[in-house]
Amino acid sequence: MKMTINENGFCDWFQLNRPNDFSPRGRRALFEMLESYEDDTGEQIEFDPIALCCEYSEYENLDEFWLEYDKNDYPDKGSIMDATFYWAFGDSFIIQKF
Repeated sequence: MKMTINENGFCDWFQLNRPNDFSPRGRRALFEMLESYEDDTGEQIEFDPIALCCEYSEYENLDEFWLEYDKNDYPDKGSIMDATFYWAFGDSFIIQKF
């Protein structure tokens, strides 16, 4: 069984159920990222918000990222992009956890 969800429904679900996982801007960026993936691959993604929370993280900036990952290993955005999926929006970004 699959459920179709629009951007507002997606963002509302996170606001109500997991408000600390992604910021309001991050929720919209994550939705945009997932829609872009669907458009690029022709595959539909099943809405599994818990899996999304486990698989992706949002960071406001590199300083926040470096609290979890070694700055020497990932000194800039390019090195992060070489290591994992990276989606930027403003100064913030979402990565696939690794």
